[in-house]
Parts: sequence; structure tokens; C-alpha cells
Amino acid sequence: MAPRSFWKGYLKLSLVTCAVSMTPATGEGGKIRFHTLNRATHNRVESRYVDAVSGKRVDDDGIARGYPRGEDDYVLLEDEELDAVALDSTRTIDIETFVPADSIAWIWHDKPHYLAPDDEVGEEAFSVIRAAMEATETVGIARVVLYRRERAVMLEPRGKGIVLWTLRYGDEVRPSDDFFSAIPKEKPERDELALVKKLIAARKQDFDPERLQDPVEERLHEMIAARSKGRKKKKVAEPKAEPAGDNVVNIMDALRRSLEAEAKPAARKR
Repeated sequence: MAPRSFWKGYLKLSLVTCAVSMTPATGEGGKIRFHTLNRATHNRVESRYVDAVSGKRVDDDGIARGYPRGEDDYVLLEDEELDAVALDSTRTIDIETFVPADSIAWIWHDKPHYLAPDDEVGEEAFSVIRAAMEATETVGIARVVLYRRERAVMLEPRGKGIVLWTLRYGDEVRPSDDFFSAIPKEKPERDELALVKKLIAARKQDFDPERLQDPVEERLHEMIAARSKGRKKKKVAEPKAEPAGDNVVNIMDALRRSLEAEAKPAARKR
């Protein structure tokens, strides 16, 4: 069963319009979440605001939002003012331009959403827009209000649908040169490069999403299941110390030993 869409509106290209629905492509619905309880009564506890200086409780109508402009100096803003800044959704994704599909680096991609036609009437228009982007190897750029903010979005054809990526704002992406410019430009030795290529070939395999499992989440499920059956709390094991690595002076020796280690499991499987 497909998840319910969280946004419905229209996809527009010039005079062509079709009804669409959108749903986030990722989610954390399956993650374990805990409630904070009173240990003695098992009742849930509530959070309350307390003045950091006086220690006195502050009621909801006494809460304000402030932007720090100096030490202990704030610009106070009321909820009504913040609501006025937020934008109401126009419910229309109006494609403004198209760019080559490979021209937007991955670092600009923020959150993915699945976009699909919302009724039979709009299926033809949706399919034509999607197929045209695929044939021209382009992606569409538009603006839409999501989460009360206007976002630049990228529309990427994928299968029979479209993936809508919200794009990061310009001030959110740090220039890579700030971090990589200090790395010396040294050409690797040919022999070293050949050995690393062999090491890569030995470990190369198809990507399998099933390998992307959260071991902490799995252990939490096991722990909760065990405690639900009345089993006693297990003693927390001490973390294993990392084995001390060799002080490798010669990278060629390290690469040769690495390849030998890779070859041993393969030999045992025969």
C-alpha cells in the first residue's frame, strides 16, 4: 500500500497543467522512539519552561522568541510576526527552466519526494513532461512553497514518475576548496596505483540496499523483545579495544599485505 500523499497541487509547464500528489521519498516511521517516564509510576512526564536565572516556571503566554544580537541582548519577535513571514503554499509547481541533468552537483540535493499524477485526466500531460525530460537528459527547475518556506526544487524523471528534490539554499553549501585546497597535488606512484586498483577489484560488488541496516536499531528491537518476555537486564559489555595497527612505513608493503589478506578468504571458499 502506497503511503498517503502529504501535498497535492499542480505541475505546470507553460500552458500545460496537471494535478499531482507528492509524498516524501524517505521517512523514519519505523524507528524506535521512547517516551520519558516517571520511573516509580511509569506515568509520562511533561516538559516545563523555567527561567534560567530565577529558576521560576514560565507560563506559555510568557514565552517569546528572541534573536541574540549581543551578550544578554535579544531582538524579541512575536508569533504573529513570524507567521507573517512564513509563506502560504501556492499549490503550483511552475517549471521555470530546464538544465542538463548532470549539471547540479549532489551536494545541492536536499530532500527527495515522489511526484505522481493525481487523477486520470492529468496522466497524459504528466507523462509527456516526464518523457520529454528523460529524452533530452534534462531536469526541471521550479519554485514551490513547502514547510512554509519557498524552496527551489529540481524535477528529475525516474521510472514512470518524477523525483522532486528540494535544493539547498546558497548559504548552506560550503565551498570544497576551503577544505581540499591544502591537500598537496602529488601524482601517485604507478605501482601503488596498480595495487590499489587490484584491491578495489577484489572488493567490488553490486550495491545492495539490504546491507544498509542500523545495528543499533536491531539491538534495540532484540532488547525490547527480551524485556517484554520478562528476561533480566543484560550486563552491558565493555567496548572492545581497537587492535593496535602496525606503524607502516612503506605503503607498497601495506598494499601487498592487504591483497594477500583479500586472497585468503577467496581461497578458502574454493
